[in-house]
Amino acid sequence: MMFDDVTQNLQQRGYTVRTFPDAQSAAGYLDAAIDGVSVGFGGSATLDALQLYERLGKHNQVAWHWKQDPDTAREQAMKTEIYLTSANALAVTGEIVNIDGTGNRVAGTLFGHRKVFFVIGRNKIAPSYEEAVWRARNVAAPKRAQQMNRKTPCALKAERCFDCKSPERICRGLVTLWGPMLGMQAEVLLIDQDLGL
Repeated sequence: MMFDDVTQNLQQRGYTVRTFPDAQSAAGYLDAAIDGVSVGFGGSATLDALQLYERLGKHNQVAWHWKQDPDTAREQAMKTEIYLTSANALAVTGEIVNIDGTGNRVAGTLFGHRKVFFVIGRNKIAPSYEEAVWRARNVAAPKRAQQMNRKTPCALKAERCFDCKSPERICRGLVTLWGPMLGMQAEVLLIDQDLGL
């Protein structure tokens, strides 16, 4: 996949951008770039596929609610120097879109860290902002609800968002980043491989 347009648009918005041919090379880069610091993880099948928790945990202090006590790890992850996450969608025009249920993942991209890394596979890229929002709501969120065995219309049918009022709804908030937050560095890793939901 050609990342030229999305790379240029992300850079114009203030992101550092790196591209990788596959997940393994991106994981190797992060393993070398993040050393001797505290690292928080947002819920992400992409990060899990790269086995970053295991790799970075060998030489960093890591906190991830998928691998540790959820309540403690979520709180610890909010106080780390580095934060790792992915995105539900990335528009070619440069907007990063994420939906969250608990809020820890999107909160980690907004405040409190020295640097945030967004690790994004090619399947998350949408041609426009509107299509990125559509993808987050109608592709990523239903698949995640299904993975979590939620009793929501989207999980049962796995075809689209029904904007339900179910108490088991996992999409409670949508955040669009138009650029890195002030005072926080942000780096986007684009991987030429389908990763995550």
